[in-house]
Amino acid sequence: MSDETPEAQLPDVNETAQRMMALAQRSVAAATKMQSRSVAQATGSEYQLMDGATLARAYANVWARALTKPQELWTAQLKAGTAMFEAWQAMFAPPDEKVKDRRFRDDSWSDDPFSRSYRDAFLVFEGAMEDLLDTLTEEGRDDLRVKFYTRQAISALSPANYLATNAAARAKMLETGGQSVLDGIENLLTDLERGEGRLDIATNDSEAYEVGVDLATTEGEVVFQNELMQLIQYHPRTETQHRVPMLFVPAWINKFYIMDMRPENSLVRYALDQGHSVFVISWANPTKAHADLDFTDYMRLGPLAALDVIRDITGEKKANVLGFCIGGILVTAMLGYLAAKGDDRINSATTLATMVDFEDVGEIGVFIDDDRLEILRSHMEEKGYLEAHHLQDMFSMLRENDLVWSFYVSNYLQGDKPRPFDLLYWNADSTRLPKAMLLWYLEEVYLRNKLRQPGGLEMDGVKIDISKITPPMFVLATRDDHIAPWTSIYPATQIIGGEVEFVLGGSGHIAGVINPPGKRQKYGYMTSSSYPASVEAFLANADAHEGSWWPHWSEWLAEKSGEMVAPRKVAKRGRYKSLEPAPGSFVTAKPT
Repeated sequence: MSDETPEAQLPDVNETAQRMMALAQRSVAAATKMQSRSVAQATGSEYQLMDGATLARAYANVWARALTKPQELWTAQLKAGTAMFEAWQAMFAPPDEKVKDRRFRDDSWSDDPFSRSYRDAFLVFEGAMEDLLDTLTEEGRDDLRVKFYTRQAISALSPANYLATNAAARAKMLETGGQSVLDGIENLLTDLERGEGRLDIATNDSEAYEVGVDLATTEGEVVFQNELMQLIQYHPRTETQHRVPMLFVPAWINKFYIMDMRPENSLVRYALDQGHSVFVISWANPTKAHADLDFTDYMRLGPLAALDVIRDITGEKKANVLGFCIGGILVTAMLGYLAAKGDDRINSATTLATMVDFEDVGEIGVFIDDDRLEILRSHMEEKGYLEAHHLQDMFSMLRENDLVWSFYVSNYLQGDKPRPFDLLYWNADSTRLPKAMLLWYLEEVYLRNKLRQPGGLEMDGVKIDISKITPPMFVLATRDDHIAPWTSIYPATQIIGGEVEFVLGGSGHIAGVINPPGKRQKYGYMTSSSYPASVEAFLANADAHEGSWWPHWSEWLAEKSGEMVAPRKVAKRGRYKSLEPAPGSFVTAKPT
């Protein structure tokens, strides 16, 4: 008989009791903070992504319309009821093939008859509700809200999210003598404590990386800074460099090092290895002191100031510029500004995941309208900024099953710790947004769609018309982008005045952009020699390519970057000598 009996594997009773008492004490403290946060939300002092009155109005409108379509309601109910009855009938049938839904990829969802029946019944219900809402809803922000928040509620009801119906979580509970449940409670309390009463679900191992040690390790120096940014000049990695230098303008919603992750997926290092002279903006994490800085200030203190420094360092009158996400929107607006001023300092521009048409922004539009803008204005009046977690929560809800519920199951039901993942580590390292910039951007660009309107935007007294942009542009969109839908990026091919090279990559907003060449390449890209007006026509005519879009961009950029010259090394003395090594202090600053 084996010495390893089930009794020998049981956890120590006294240790377990002490652990449970400690968790209970932490639970009381967490509950107190949660209650305080709930009171703040109820009184309006805590900003919420959506308020009950707005949702109630949206649902009332949709269901009032539903009452005028009794046949559709009856058909949907009958379809759902029949399918659910068939799912329960199949409970004791032989295991079926696994479904493609990643929530149910574990073998137990097919092998365990009860879990399988719950799964199948849920999927039928989920599909029936989607069909019903497709029938009852029309175009419009309120209808989009109903579909979005109904999906959020249905996703929460998935049997994968409950210990009683998740066979894999139950099995682990039995195998560990209940310790996995205690581990899950401890993970839950840790996340509540970190969020000070808000559930801040951990999506990665926060101890796995350190910026400047594991991430953002490409060698360089901070050569300039002002109140809004540090400018990093990177050390050459080739014996010669292209004559035309390059400026990267990252988004300021997160930190700049999405451009410089690990060596194998660093876009900065890749550009250096292709012989480019690379400079990158590292934005400040705003405090109340930045409250009155608007979008024009971001242009003036950001890329325009950086371009002046780059010109002085390299002696070149022109530079290539690259912008990512909202950084790309700033670059696009700046190009329109420079065109109006007759300033030809830009040699070429690259934009990554950058919308130019905000007519249809996708599901993110459920969070933004005139009423929400006024609530946001009131919320930021005293603090002067929007806290980082609001945007983080908003983006997570756009992919709730991947970025919320999958971690809920692994962290809390199964008691696991999140695994290291550099992109999710960066994603959690988000930043604040200053009041003036955010309000102007949301109203003028997001809600009024003035970027694409000739003369619609005004920056520093200059009317912006992006149809007057003449430098060649490389425009990247990604097929599954939920933050910047590719159909809102493609119109650049019709609006921009100069040459446009449009590329449609695979995957989403981050993984599709940070998609380096390599053996484990998963996502291809599409190109076309012409750009018809409709996105459907583009898809029909475009050529598909395997592998990363990076080499395609590199070839395009090399043609725009001039002959090879001696490498630009950081000066050891003078006006633009090193202030501190890259990645600099702005990227690690934690504002109080």
